[in-house]
Amino acid sequence: MSDTEIPDDLRYSEEDEWLRSEDDQCIVGVTDYAQQQLGDIVFVELPEVGSDVKKGQPFGVIESVKAVSDLYAPISGEVIEVNSALANQPELVNGDCYGDGWIVSIAPSNEAEIEQLLDAAAYARHIADRNA
Repeated sequence: MSDTEIPDDLRYSEEDEWLRSEDDQCIVGVTDYAQQQLGDIVFVELPEVGSDVKKGQPFGVIESVKAVSDLYAPISGEVIEVNSALANQPELVNGDCYGDGWIVSIAPSNEAEIEQLLDAAAYARHIADRNA
């Protein structure tokens, strides 16, 4: 666990997605813990720009050499941008999950949902409990 990066300035879902609020949008990706568990990412299925996502519901798929996993929306809202670079370089998720490996940008429909997400300390406890 000590080698898992959990930035303090992000919010986290229990399904291992992170969220960064920027102005009127939220950037979403998978956590360092998630990409470590998945292994080498080989494909990311992204939603359509303009599609609506609902908190806790799948919005895409991430595939690694070891597993295929759903991506879950940490908040509800409209997808306003997707990381199209992942189509040709899905390994960006492994190399820089909190930067170039982001997945989607969402315009939130309910700002209160952001505050319901875990902070860094709570997320660290969550994954520690899961691995206990």
